Amino acid sequence: MALSFPRQQARTRRFSLGVPHSFTVSPDGQRVVFLRSPAGDDPRTSLWCYDVASGSEAEVANPAELLGAGDEQVPEQERRRRERSRERAQGIVAYACDEAVGHAAFALGGRLWWADVRQPGATELVVPAGVVDPRPAPDGTVAAFLSGRALCVVEARAGGHWAVLAEEPGEVSWGAAEFVAAEEMGRRRGFWWGPDSRWLLATRVDESEVETWWTADPADPARPPQAHRYPVAGSPDAAVTLWLLEAKPGGERREVAWDRERFPYLVSVHWGRHGPPLALVEQRDHRASAVLEVGPATGKTSVLVGNADPHWVDRVPGLPAWAEGGRLVWAASDGEAVRLEVDGVAVTPPGLQLREVTGVGRSVLFSASPPGEPEVVEAWSWSPAGGLRQLTHHGGVCAAWGEGRVRVVVSRSMGWHGARLAVRVGEREQRGLEPNQEVPVLTPAVRFLRVGQRQLSVGVVLPSNHPGGKLPVVMSPYGGPGHQRVVKARSAWLEAQWLADQGFAVVVADGRGTPGRGPAWERAVYRDLAGPVLEDQVDALQGAAELVPGLDLDRVGIEGWSFGGYLAALAVLARPDVFHAAFAGAPVTDWRLYDTYYTERYLGHPAREPEAYERTSLIPLAPKLARPLALAHGLADDNVYAAHTLRLSAALLAAGRPHEVVLLPGTTHMASREDVAENLLVLEADFFRRALRPSPVPGPGAASGPPLGQRPGNRL
Repeated sequence: MALSFPRQQARTRRFSLGVPHSFTVSPDGQRVVFLRSPAGDDPRTSLWCYDVASGSEAEVANPAELLGAGDEQVPEQERRRRERSRERAQGIVAYACDEAVGHAAFALGGRLWWADVRQPGATELVVPAGVVDPRPAPDGTVAAFLSGRALCVVEARAGGHWAVLAEEPGEVSWGAAEFVAAEEMGRRRGFWWGPDSRWLLATRVDESEVETWWTADPADPARPPQAHRYPVAGSPDAAVTLWLLEAKPGGERREVAWDRERFPYLVSVHWGRHGPPLALVEQRDHRASAVLEVGPATGKTSVLVGNADPHWVDRVPGLPAWAEGGRLVWAASDGEAVRLEVDGVAVTPPGLQLREVTGVGRSVLFSASPPGEPEVVEAWSWSPAGGLRQLTHHGGVCAAWGEGRVRVVVSRSMGWHGARLAVRVGEREQRGLEPNQEVPVLTPAVRFLRVGQRQLSVGVVLPSNHPGGKLPVVMSPYGGPGHQRVVKARSAWLEAQWLADQGFAVVVADGRGTPGRGPAWERAVYRDLAGPVLEDQVDALQGAAELVPGLDLDRVGIEGWSFGGYLAALAVLARPDVFHAAFAGAPVTDWRLYDTYYTERYLGHPAREPEAYERTSLIPLAPKLARPLALAHGLADDNVYAAHTLRLSAALLAAGRPHEVVLLPGTTHMASREDVAENLLVLEADFFRRALRPSPVPGPGAASGPPLGQRPGNRL
């Protein structure tokens, strides 16, 4: 029996399994350490090492060999860390190396393991259970790790002694990232080794003033609910301070001093061999940030550079950092683009949109979008000797890692399935790091468009065997800040092609607020996350219909998850003249129920900007519902809590408005459980078949058989 696409996508974790990732290139260019699972449908990830000279790779540590046949026991703290990083795999999902990239530490089954990456096998270091985020010192003699709320160290040898460096009772944790840092800032760690291996920088996080929210499993009434410290918009955040800790029991401590009243958010920390520690701090209103140089002998700080903006300041992942020679690498906006700066001088041209910095050392590696092409992300480098160079020219989505002559380049394109990986040694490219990913059972065909007055970026997908005639439309946006859907990578369009093959034209559009088109474009949603994003979806739909024959604007659905779920529900509530059905997954329905850092960045503090929250809330719109609406939500979601869907459903019920609700016990915001991931997609297609009545489409991509509820093996 042929494998269905929904089952294949769920089984392969959206085709992420089997793909090498998390690369570390040794400073001498001899080795590349990485993670990869053995097959495209096997979630248990192993640690690997690639030898550059021979072009061969070897498995260093296999989770099945280390743990045996039993199930992996994942500590709750590690589960939450994986949820924040959207980690879908199992086994060795993270590791860290010493400076020479000769040894690696990783957590597996809540235990701490140590490996020489040049030979197979790993040794367990005996420490307390519940190990999270172990990291070797640069010299490889000791490793620091988290256990519960404590920051600990252990000698990196069999039988080595361990000790607690910092621990306090109550709601204080050491060395961990608080919720908004991990979920919204991209800072998923809370301690950093100094280059001398004697000192660490570590966060002290006091959550005693943060509200406690709860998730429960109604399907298992005997199971106690779980508590989460969740800083909802307008409420207190965790109090985060930064400390220098001597890496030995009873060692010296020095608090890092800065104006925390003005800059309470610790966004990122960098401590490398090319300069003193750097800390990026930010105001709660997001209108100013500062890069602090930390004196390691005193803990005193001085401001090196900063940004200010009447709306909000930009953040670039990977910055700030020191490059070789003590050059400060930073980024600043010129109004049209965020540009890479080295020692205060812009080194990227006007219009090139800096997206992320992936490596800083002898050169700076980064990803950027060409002017006017947000769908394309290429890999670039800059160095004092070589200047600015474009490393990839695939017209897809690419990135590179490595500080010196040896680099790992990962490229995705519309021309091939999945990722292509190459190791580059200087100007020479050699194959290696072969992916084990599965080949999808379908191949998407996307028509990329620019439509409307704002030249919106749009992709249109039609059924593979479209016989002609009118097609109902399903729009599939994310639509909000921080994420774009219209990219020139084939893997991003698989789900859209499957949905199209059920008899729809799928239209995906990135409107104002989405990344890749510059600061002004992103700031168009300032204080209004509803009006501009919905207007751009309407314009994209109408513009696509002018260029693509056969789009039936009398039958238009819209679907999405998270912000996309919010936008889908908003569309049928506010514009029923345009949108005739919506499937909204994990929607934010009232921004007063979402976290401080993300929400206040765009809408302001709810006590000072109440009108921004009123005009973006879905709850007051409930009595206006006149179209089919389905809501789906995981009851274990600790990012967008199920309260969002339940409150909207209650308001709809109070107004006498029919709607559908699918509640998913035990499911988080990722909805990664195989049966749930598969059947949500099938359920959504079934909903739009009922609401929009597409004509059958012949061919292997079309759905067959009875509706969801009558299909054996489909379960929610």
